[in-house]
Amino acid sequence: MRDRMPQPLLGLEKFDLVRIVTAQGEPPWRASQLYGGLYRARAATLDRIRGLPAALRRALEQDFEVGQPAIEGQFRSADGTVRYLLRLADGQTIETVWMPEPGRDTLCISTQVGCPVDCKFCFTALLGLSRNLTAGEIVGQVLLAAPPQTPRLNIVMMGMGEPLLNLPQVIRATRLLADPEGLGLSPRRITLSTSGITPKIAELGREPVRPKLAVSLNASTEEMRERLMPITRKYKLAGLLEACRAYPLRPWERLSFEYVLLRGVNDSDQDARRVVRLLANLKCMVNLIAFNPGPGIDFQTPSPERVLAFQQILKRSFPCFIRKPRGRDIYAACGQLKRTQESECR
Repeated sequence: MRDRMPQPLLGLEKFDLVRIVTAQGEPPWRASQLYGGLYRARAATLDRIRGLPAALRRALEQDFEVGQPAIEGQFRSADGTVRYLLRLADGQTIETVWMPEPGRDTLCISTQVGCPVDCKFCFTALLGLSRNLTAGEIVGQVLLAAPPQTPRLNIVMMGMGEPLLNLPQVIRATRLLADPEGLGLSPRRITLSTSGITPKIAELGREPVRPKLAVSLNASTEEMRERLMPITRKYKLAGLLEACRAYPLRPWERLSFEYVLLRGVNDSDQDARRVVRLLANLKCMVNLIAFNPGPGIDFQTPSPERVLAFQQILKRSFPCFIRKPRGRDIYAACGQLKRTQESECR
């Protein structure tokens, strides 16, 4: 009987695995076999990794396991979206959303169990924060939920949690996702969405391998943003926009701003004109998200005509898109993730 729980291998980089295999008397190149089995072949158990000597596998099994999350529930929307409820090794649960589309597919992944930011229009905020995810738990969502060989896969860190409050693990996960010897995803296809943790934006910008940056704006004034997003009381809107202007964009990159439209709250023409002024002189684009409703939150969704009118004002100054809601019927749309059980979906 083991005295301690096995250590997960998911989340370890190749240099970590070199130390492990050489400690067992194996040559360093065995780490490449192990690494490829974990990330490229997506082996769920050590005995499924091809080429490992039986003696090495048995030695590894004494102290290690692959450590993929387990699928606790799987819920399918009428529009093809799939919401996964995943159970972690300590019994905590998170959600991951798969959104297939013609020509490209998107996987929305979580970076924390719950979220500490308390945005007033988001269901995840009702959970509070339990803990950060490890890099292995972040990458494990992709291994489980994204079909292998998906030709145009986009990863968005827009599920549960505030990624910049778990930045070291998020960056490690990004390196693993982007490594050509692993999953081989382009950083151009990985996006991190933040509520605006200002000092962490500069820290993210210094990373050599990093996701694209999306900022949840959601208001046209400081006072409105404080009501909707209490994080603004600590990280003011002016400071956030200053950090965005100083952010070191790569030649191919634009900043993205997310704006959740709430009927009668932040969706007027005047709000739109103020957003244009706020984002002046930024190389950016804006995604508009009509509020996704549900029990326990009192905001309402604006009419399609109001959303279009808001877009028309913004698109005169920069690209502006309306995000199509996906998976509303299974609580999988933006802002709806709350570890919902199947009985709650019916």
